[in-house]
Amino acid sequence: MNQPTQSVSPVRAWILGARPRTLPASASPIILGTAVAFTLGGFRWLPALAAFFGGILIQIGANFCNDLFDYEKGVDNEERLGPTRVTQSGMLSPRQVRNGTIVAFGLAALLGIYLTYAAGWPVIAIGVLSILAALGYVGGPHPYGYSGFGELFVFIFFGLAALCGTVYVQMLSLPALAWWAALPMGFLSTAVLVVNNLRDIPTDLPTGKKTLAVRFGDQFARREYLALIILSYLAPLGALISGAGSAWGLLAWLSLPVAIQQIRIVWKESGRPLNAALGGTGKLELIFALCYAAGLILQRVFA
Repeated sequence: MNQPTQSVSPVRAWILGARPRTLPASASPIILGTAVAFTLGGFRWLPALAAFFGGILIQIGANFCNDLFDYEKGVDNEERLGPTRVTQSGMLSPRQVRNGTIVAFGLAALLGIYLTYAAGWPVIAIGVLSILAALGYVGGPHPYGYSGFGELFVFIFFGLAALCGTVYVQMLSLPALAWWAALPMGFLSTAVLVVNNLRDIPTDLPTGKKTLAVRFGDQFARREYLALIILSYLAPLGALISGAGSAWGLLAWLSLPVAIQQIRIVWKESGRPLNAALGGTGKLELIFALCYAAGLILQRVFA
């Protein structure tokens, strides 16, 4: 195992391993999903809280196992362009990271027991599939994250499953507005992955990690990112036109200046400078979700 690149306290190492800057990808759809339930009169605070912390724990577990498996497969090495990984840097041992993964998923499963009691068997399906998807992203003999399917699974689990699951555990139904609200969360979460893959083309290519960015090149990845951002902002308009939402949902467009800033970075930069857009896109997703949620809450208040 590599020696630590710097002296870091154990608490700091675990925080770095959890990757707090990535957590908006799981928090944002749950916040917005709760706002959907609220505006439709189905808000329940205990299931909402359990969904929130369960989603955060699943992502932390996914971050730990990605850290571990990328190290074991040799993808994370001294040439890494992204933020420090705790296993590769030696801040935590592979055994520690493996145990952290088990603890995070185990705590998420405990919350899942309560949610199953509150909302029934569909919660089990969502929880089990989410954990299997997290493990399969870079783990196992055929990790789908190495084969160009990462975007599809992120869209499904960080968009559709996270938001619709949040709505379901509160309302025990899935109204059309839930599906419309899930779309931009899936698109923006996928955009975060696209930035990551664009940055890592030089290091992924020699290790055999065939992301879409590696397969089709950097210009494809930049256009993919732009398309995902555009689709995110069209979704609230689609909800309005379809009758599932209202004009209040267009408050999500208040986040456009942040989106434009990230697009400029992605369009011009390569390599390590893209780390700014990686964190910025996560921030964009959270701001978008908060603005959209505010619109939905105001819709309920002024209905």
